[in-house]
Amino acid sequence: MYKTALSAGALFAGLAVVLGAFGAHALKTVLPADQLPVYDTAVRYQFYHSIALLVTGITYTSFPVKSLKLAATFFIIGILLFSGSLYLLTALSINNISIKPIGILTPIGGLFFIAGWVLFLLGIVRNK
Repeated sequence: MYKTALSAGALFAGLAVVLGAFGAHALKTVLPADQLPVYDTAVRYQFYHSIALLVTGITYTSFPVKSLKLAATFFIIGILLFSGSLYLLTALSINNISIKPIGILTPIGGLFFIAGWVLFLLGIVRNK
């Protein structure tokens, strides 16, 4: 097992539950209606990649290769950039604050997610 991936996956999954509940209850009344789907996307992708981290940590037991560790790192960076930027954008929208340059972090985070999945696949396929 890869403890770092497992720990990060558990932490991010727990946070996703908390943030999802917060969005469903507290933010619904203050967040602009067009921003709620953005917030939901952040929570959803955080959850998906938290599970990916848990799977990566477990998979490392059978395939102890560097690319799986790198995949976990990319999933973590992706969560921070993709979901983090969406959380920040929605939080700022509550006060009608728009910082457009933050939006560039979202697709960069998405690229980290994609690269993480490619590395995950390579770790399994290249293992002998």
